[in-house]
Amino acid sequence: MTETGAELLERVRAVIAGGTNRLVPLIAAGTAPRSALRALAAEEHLIIRSDWRAFLVLASQARGHAAREFFSSVAGGEGLALAKLGGFAAATGLSADELAAYRPSAGTQAYPSYVTWLTLNGNPEDALLAILANFAEWGGYCATIADALRAHYGFDAEGTAFFDFFAEPAPELDELGLRALDEALAAGWRPTTAIDYARLLHEYELLFWNTLADRPPAP
Repeated sequence: MTETGAELLERVRAVIAGGTNRLVPLIAAGTAPRSALRALAAEEHLIIRSDWRAFLVLASQARGHAAREFFSSVAGGEGLALAKLGGFAAATGLSADELAAYRPSAGTQAYPSYVTWLTLNGNPEDALLAILANFAEWGGYCATIADALRAHYGFDAEGTAFFDFFAEPAPELDELGLRALDEALAAGWRPTTAIDYARLLHEYELLFWNTLADRPPAP
């Protein structure tokens, strides 16, 4: 009997679980330097714009109605998040000139580069599973960071809006993603390579955070 989309997603999340994120605990404790927060804002400024384009391409490639709707919704969310990111960047003290002059790190930009690779070399169903499998962890990180920014760094609602946005539960989007998986499975798609894609995306996410954690504090 073919497993459901929900069963598949649960199985894949169990496979990819593990690894250590060294930056989020530092932010949660209030011990991460503000330079790390500025770097986080600058790196996310590049990542959000890249992912936004990738999700729009995936929406255009998707064969199932639910998958097209899922990727379109996620792309729309990236556009909303980009507008909120400015408040976080400003709260860290990052000026527009500093943002424009920022030089990104390879370790942090590996994640969006791999999302783009999936868009070009995988298929929408594989990308769907890989992205869905990593959504919950990202949302948890954002919830922790938003709380810490308020508690330890004195950020106001505008400064935390970017992380609050991603931390907010999105049951309708989750349901849409599961429906898209069910449609793909019913059409004959099997996650032959997608589980490895999900694992790599998870590892690139950890690389993002840990690259920032290892970055020497700026003066």
